[in-house]
Amino acid sequence: MFASPSEKRSSRARPRSREAAMPEPMTATQPATRQRFTAATRLERHRHVTGYTSVIVAGGYVEAGDSGRFRLRAGSVVFHRAFESHANHFDTTGAVVLNLPLPASAPDVAAGLLRDVDAVVRLARKDPRAAADLVASSPVAPITGPGDWPDLLAAALRDNPSLGLREWAETTGLAVETVARGFKRAYGVSPKRYRADVRALQAWRQIPRSTLPLAQLALALGFTDQAHMTRDVVALTGRTPAALRRGAPLREGQVDPRTARR
Repeated sequence: MFASPSEKRSSRARPRSREAAMPEPMTATQPATRQRFTAATRLERHRHVTGYTSVIVAGGYVEAGDSGRFRLRAGSVVFHRAFESHANHFDTTGAVVLNLPLPASAPDVAAGLLRDVDAVVRLARKDPRAAADLVASSPVAPITGPGDWPDLLAAALRDNPSLGLREWAETTGLAVETVARGFKRAYGVSPKRYRADVRALQAWRQIPRSTLPLAQLALALGFTDQAHMTRDVVALTGRTPAALRRGAPLREGQVDPRTARR
């Protein structure tokens, strides 16, 4: 779902929870946001600076993003990490989605199925953060993607951002042009752009904890050189790799606006 940079920077007080219809964008900076999406709504690929949890209360949709592609329905939960991008295509029934904070204790899965979504909804009315903790601590059955070739390519690019697209296409018996068109249709972005985005995400996550010099880390992650990594990381986070390694704090909403809806 989409939270614009201007909304992220806003300091105005907001209610703890609300229900809104499109086209008002969904935000992840509020303690809880409940939104209703009309039938066949499409949200093109976009990026969130802030991580958050989405619980599908009713209806369903397909989400395709940096963690994969998933068909979601009532009871599904999606754990969106900071700076991840995704697109959303809603079913003919539309959907009602409850957004909650993303606790540090969130499980290491992208999407799953909750056993008791009603308990989460009830608790969110009183204490959204406690509801988020309940989701994070609840048993979640992981949801797997459709497994079509665009999903296999997306997984391969996440595993190896240096993967050559022509090589992959030839191995699978597909034309390069077919791969480019089909992947963009499924994920809302070209495979080259997807590869660059997941590589930048990996850099952002590894820079603070890796002991490798930045130049070596850049090569290990598949960047041409350190300057290449710096450009992509700055575009993603608004900070240089050196600042990330120093642990310089990120101000909410500090992101290159050119990448916000990419």
